[in-house]
Amino acid sequence: MPMLQIVAVLALMLSAAPVTANELVGVASVIDADSLETRGVRIRLHGIDAPESRQLCRRNSGDEWRCGQQAAFALADRIGRRTVNCAVRDVDRYDRAIAVCEQDNQDLNRWLVSEGWAVAYRRYSRDYIGAEDQARRAGRNIWVGQFVMPWDWRRGQRLS
Repeated sequence: MPMLQIVAVLALMLSAAPVTANELVGVASVIDADSLETRGVRIRLHGIDAPESRQLCRRNSGDEWRCGQQAAFALADRIGRRTVNCAVRDVDRYDRAIAVCEQDNQDLNRWLVSEGWAVAYRRYSRDYIGAEDQARRAGRNIWVGQFVMPWDWRRGQRLS
């Protein structure tokens, strides 16, 4: 009898584990528009860079808005409390998993870029350049006016 209970507990634990070592599956919390956390693992979304939470963008009208915060809210609204499946590609210097995350068979990284909430991070990938071009042409979200590229903003550059 005790052996059967041990087997049942092990089966339960394994069923809650990721499908493979390179896959994280679970309900995710949004840290910012290009970072999630699920199952205690921080995930940096592969191939994209989004405005930082405190970053401001400027509409063509001249009004400034918290585009980084709004991008994070948009991602949180998109994923809700439903399961996200992240295919891990690498680990960065901060020990975050670098992954492409999907929900309902939709690439969330691509969704963020195509909706104008993030840009293609060409330094690391060319996967989302087409989606960025579409968002820019359509004037979606960050492309509605002016903004500083997130990598430049992190180095101290601000809107002038």
